[in-house]
Amino acid sequence: MKAEDVRRSYAMPLTNPAYPRGPYRFIDREYVIVTYRTDPEALRAVVPEPLQIAEPLVKYEFIRMPDSTGFGDYTESGQVIPVRFDGEEGVYVHAMYLDDDAPIAGGREIWGFPKKLASPKLVHEGEVVVGTLHYGSVLCATATMGYKHNTIDAGDIAHSLGKPNFLVKIIPHVDATPRICELVRYHLQDITVKGAWSGPAELQLYRHVIADVARLPVLEIVSAVHFVADLTLGLGEVVHDYAKQPGAER
Repeated sequence: MKAEDVRRSYAMPLTNPAYPRGPYRFIDREYVIVTYRTDPEALRAVVPEPLQIAEPLVKYEFIRMPDSTGFGDYTESGQVIPVRFDGEEGVYVHAMYLDDDAPIAGGREIWGFPKKLASPKLVHEGEVVVGTLHYGSVLCATATMGYKHNTIDAGDIAHSLGKPNFLVKIIPHVDATPRICELVRYHLQDITVKGAWSGPAELQLYRHVIADVARLPVLEIVSAVHFVADLTLGLGEVVHDYAKQPGAER
C-alpha cells in the first residue's frame, strides 16, 4: 500500500473502517425525553467551561434508531444538559450508551460523542412507553411514560432539535496525553417531525461505577415528550481548543 493510499483513508482500521463515510440520515427516529431537575452542584461538577448552565435541568433520552444510514438499527440512551455558549442556547451531551459498534466508533472519532457500549431499550407495553438501560446485567435507568396522552406542536420539537449541541472531544496521543481536547458544536439538519406527544412520566436512575447516570440525581420530573422524526446528523466545528489555553500542556 502506497503512502498516498494511507492518506486517503478516513478511519480505522486502515483497510476496513469501522463505519462508512457520512452523511448520516436517520428515518423514523423515536425519542422519549424526560426533563428533570437535579442538584445544581452535581451539574456544575460535570459541565465544562466555557459552557454555562442555564438551569439545574437534565434531559434524559431514550432513542430508537431503526433506520440510520451507515450505522444500521440501534438504540441509545443518555443525558444532555441545557447550556449557553456565547449567549447561544443549546445542549451539552454529557453521557451516551448504545448497543452498536459502528456509531460508537464513528461518534467518538468524528464528533467526540461520549459513547459507551451498553444495552438500552425503548419499547411499547400497552398504554406505556418503557425505556431501560442495562450495563451488562445491571439495571441503570428506567423511564415510563403514558402513551400519546397529548398531541403537541411538531414545530416546537423541530425548533428544539435544531438548537446547537456541544461535546468535548478528547483523543489521546501515543503517550496517552491528550492530543486533541476541544469543545465541538454540531447541529441536526433537515428535520421532519412526524408526530409529537406529551404525557406523565417517571424516571429512576441507579448507581453504577461505569454507567454513572445517577451522578445527576432526579429531584423532580419537569416534563416528558415522545416523538418521531427524520433528520440528518450534521458534521461539527471546533469552537474552543482547551489545549491552546494558557498553562495547557501539549
